[in-house]
Amino acid sequence: MAQGPLAGVRIIEIAGIGAGPMAVMMLADMGADVIRIDRPGPTMMDRWPRAFDVCGRSRRSVSIDLRNPQGAALALRLIDRADGLIEAFRPGVAERLGIGPDVCLARNPRLVYGRMTGWGQEGPLAPRAGHDLNYIAITGALAAIGRKGQPPTPPLNLVGDGCGAMLMAFGMVCALFETQRSGEGQVVDAAMIDGASLALAPFFALAANGRLSLERGSNGGDSGAPYYDAYETRDGQFISVAAMEPQFYARLLALTGLGQANLPEQNDRAAWPTMKAIFAERFAARTRDEWVSVLGDEDTCSAPVLTALEAPHHPHAIARGAYCEVAGVVQPSPAPRFSRSGARAPAEPPAPGQDSDAILAELGIADDELAALRAAGAFG
Repeated sequence: MAQGPLAGVRIIEIAGIGAGPMAVMMLADMGADVIRIDRPGPTMMDRWPRAFDVCGRSRRSVSIDLRNPQGAALALRLIDRADGLIEAFRPGVAERLGIGPDVCLARNPRLVYGRMTGWGQEGPLAPRAGHDLNYIAITGALAAIGRKGQPPTPPLNLVGDGCGAMLMAFGMVCALFETQRSGEGQVVDAAMIDGASLALAPFFALAANGRLSLERGSNGGDSGAPYYDAYETRDGQFISVAAMEPQFYARLLALTGLGQANLPEQNDRAAWPTMKAIFAERFAARTRDEWVSVLGDEDTCSAPVLTALEAPHHPHAIARGAYCEVAGVVQPSPAPRFSRSGARAPAEPPAPGQDSDAILAELGIADDELAALRAAGAFG
């Protein structure tokens, strides 16, 4: 059975929230052996069954109190045997706990030490609290998202957490690859502001050469154009159209009957508001599924707007196996796909500390030492 291209790589994860667990999920999906160090006591995930902790899938868990010197020393013994570590503390916290990169790399020179934060490890904002929305606000991303004349629209946590997680996973794999050549580890500083900024690279180029308006909802790809938007249908659902190229736009007009409406030229920006009203009226005449029947098999660059509960049942998602079910919870399948090495089949997220005994046994900890660690409060 395929185990994934990262089979044999061990990652230590210091439990956190947001982009960190998502990045680790991606590494675990690719076959990495992940051991998560959970703090003793209640966690945020206690509010619902652990099966719903999708980003926590496919790893093992050991409960260690890192604030206790004996606990931190025990964590270092795990880190000694690892290829990589990912933590998502504010700058300086890992150092205060005694598990900062200098200590870890001195003990394990081949270690790749990943640091996942919102603001990065330096700069005036580095020590400040924040969330996804704040991180994308200072990159220019949030200012560009929303409709004309309306405030910026929070895009869930896709841009900050999502791009940050992928940046962290990419950085870890790059550093692990380099270590195979150099024999030396290093620190990977992955900030969500950097991930969001990288995703904006094409838009920086467009803005620099005057091809992008900084006014929300006034460009070809931000809901300003009539051919690039989501329109409400007769049943209160929505259909998306993105017919930017002339040939796809022409086909869209032909199939919707809008080609008979004597519309202005496609990129006549002054006429876009009028054209959008005409498009909205036409799409409101049929249900979403009726429009799928009309447009779905043609190159019109259109697609139904599905909810997260509908998406796994779309024929294309089924054909690609884009979703799987783990412990009764439907969730995205591992990606990307590999022709030979495949990926790991996702496993149910662990309860905090559920694998402690097995993991400690791997360290060769005898009963008397274990008793001493418990007495010292290493496990909370």
